[in-house]
Amino acid sequence: MLSSRQKSKSRKIITIIVVAALSITTGLILFQTLFYKKPGFVRYPEFGIAIPENYSIHGIDISKYQSTISWEEVKLMKIKEIQLCFSFIKATEGIGNTDPLFKRNWKKSKDNGIVRGAYHFFIASKDGRMQAENFIKRVELETGDMPPVLDVEQLNGATVTQLKREAKVFLDIVENHYGVRPIIYTNVDFYTRNLGDEFDAYPLWVAHYYQPSHPRIKRGWSFWQHSDEGRVNGINGKVDFNVFNGDSTDFKNLLID
Repeated sequence: MLSSRQKSKSRKIITIIVVAALSITTGLILFQTLFYKKPGFVRYPEFGIAIPENYSIHGIDISKYQSTISWEEVKLMKIKEIQLCFSFIKATEGIGNTDPLFKRNWKKSKDNGIVRGAYHFFIASKDGRMQAENFIKRVELETGDMPPVLDVEQLNGATVTQLKREAKVFLDIVENHYGVRPIIYTNVDFYTRNLGDEFDAYPLWVAHYYQPSHPRIKRGWSFWQHSDEGRVNGINGKVDFNVFNGDSTDFKNLLID
């Protein structure tokens, strides 16, 4: 039989082994969670908003604020014959910032058959050339992608003259680089007050929420962001919804050759 001292020593050894095993198991679980975690996703019975059904091509726009997206679920969601077929994805901001989820969203959206487009969030008080270089450095467009997008919706302390000058610099550089005219994103009021006729030659993606059938803007438009309250399978949180102003042939003609 074991002495009391031997029994005590054995118990200590067993305790150490158990603690070590638990620590290793916990560490492995934590490692898998941090580095190999698959995105969790949520499902909804409906899109949660009124959808303008007189349009045939529907899509969303996303950024890091939608967190990790299950693009498989986005693609599969279909409500009353409406299915999402495109997504604008935030790529860059200002002169040096990149959306931390851009690379993942850029790859996964295409892998799941969703037409993708990349946008740059413009800081009007910053140099337009440097902002264009930031975008070009990080976005490689391919056949079948949408044209690049300039998201311009704030003055950020700049004058209207400065805004127009730097935005035009950005647009010219990006158009020369990719060989396709960029799209401008903004809202109805900002376009009317700060951009206007000088930018009418660019395709417009315009935000105007809670309108029943179309945005109230005098010039032509290509995309309409009609709600910021949508729900989509695979995305935790609210999502901006958009429609394309045209049929499938028009949409195909817009894409990069």
